[in-house]
Amino acid sequence: MCGRFAQQRPTSELAEIFGAEDLADLDGGRFNVAPTDPAAVVVQRDDRRALTAYRWGLIPHWSESPKTGNRMFNARAESLDRNPAFRYAFQKRRCLVPVDAFYEWQRQPDGLGKEVRQPFAILREDGRPMALAGLWAGWKDDDTGEIIRSFTIVTTGPNDLMRPIHDRMPVVVPESSWDLWLDPTVTTAPALAELKGLLVPAADGWLEAYPVSRRVNDVRNDDPGLIEPLGEA
Repeated sequence: MCGRFAQQRPTSELAEIFGAEDLADLDGGRFNVAPTDPAAVVVQRDDRRALTAYRWGLIPHWSESPKTGNRMFNARAESLDRNPAFRYAFQKRRCLVPVDAFYEWQRQPDGLGKEVRQPFAILREDGRPMALAGLWAGWKDDDTGEIIRSFTIVTTGPNDLMRPIHDRMPVVVPESSWDLWLDPTVTTAPALAELKGLLVPAADGWLEAYPVSRRVNDVRNDDPGLIEPLGEA
């Protein structure tokens, strides 16, 4: 599962990293992005790669209401090609979601016979952004004509780092596979099978995780202190 993340870099910097045109022009400084929020994503259309802003929570084109996206902020890698909500997007509309960190919650005893949910920040040890595997869709409001573009983050099983924290983690696409994942012409069954081979836990040894303040539990909080190790915020 991936229910919150940080995008602290401006989109101008992300565009340079991903070799994309910056169409979003966002300042960054976001440390608690939540489902239904707009967020920066990298998409490829023909020969043009762009960094733009879509709503988090995929709204399939056949949905009757945008509220469908409220519960589709994650897509399980194991069933992408069978789930009607994600199948078409996996075939033709893949994106990358650049994040500086994502948050996950570990259930811990509180010493009083109950459990608390302790948030952890997970990020690259070298400080560079992660490129999470995403899918996107466009939905048209028949009443107003408005088109909402939205995305979901693909999740898989945990690696050794994540296993004590949670049983799912987002798929992190290595830089060597960015072009392949974004390529909209990759639609044949053998090519899609190759893409499914990317949907595995991140390699051990290059991510780190540490507990952070429970202030991240409240979406109204959005400041650099959320990503600092617990005790330093």
